[in-house]
Amino acid sequence: MSAGPTLDAISRRALDYIAAGNVVGLGTGRAATGFIQILGERVRGGLKIRGVPTSQASDDLARQLGIPLVTLDDVPVLDVTVDGADEVAPDCNVIKGYGGALVREKIVAAASKKLVILVGEEKLVPTLGARGKLPVEALPFGLGATIRHLTALGLSPVVRQTGGKTFITDNGNVVLDCGTGPIVQPAELEAAVRAIPGVVGTGLFLGMADVVLIQHGEDVEVRTSQKGKR
Repeated sequence: MSAGPTLDAISRRALDYIAAGNVVGLGTGRAATGFIQILGERVRGGLKIRGVPTSQASDDLARQLGIPLVTLDDVPVLDVTVDGADEVAPDCNVIKGYGGALVREKIVAAASKKLVILVGEEKLVPTLGARGKLPVEALPFGLGATIRHLTALGLSPVVRQTGGKTFITDNGNVVLDCGTGPIVQPAELEAAVRAIPGVVGTGLFLGMADVVLIQHGEDVEVRTSQKGKR
């Protein structure tokens, strides 16, 4: 997890979207970790909520903080999910997955009435793909074929490594960090990548975020997507 300024301001602002009795999706990564820690403080202070973690790391942290947990098998719909992002475009579309939990994060987000994204201003980009990487989760079986298909789409997939070993997701899959330039047609690229046998999911979260909270120093900017305005 990369070092950087704390994101307490947006984490505390995110609590405005949480009400007693809510089922809350708990994201993965630095921003989400900060939120889980602050949510844990509120739970210890008497706030009654239940959490659905998007990774084993978030599950472990929530349990340590005393946040009651349930699964998507226990609850059909979540009230809100709070998560981070690696890129945020002006239309509130985002890229996620640098932390490797993209598929579980997308499943939980899709089951939520509201998705609140927390980022520092360094994550803002004019166009998705500006940071040059799109994570894609893929099955280990037939990985070479999957890589060839991705390459044919103009991407440059590299198997993610950590500690000198292949990174394995909580689902037992690998992450292909696909080198990319600015993504002009993200919906078309999402459809093309998802159509490749062996691909489990991509880091493109399109039309999913309702609200993006952006920390500028100690100030918080609130962006509401067209989805969130409906």
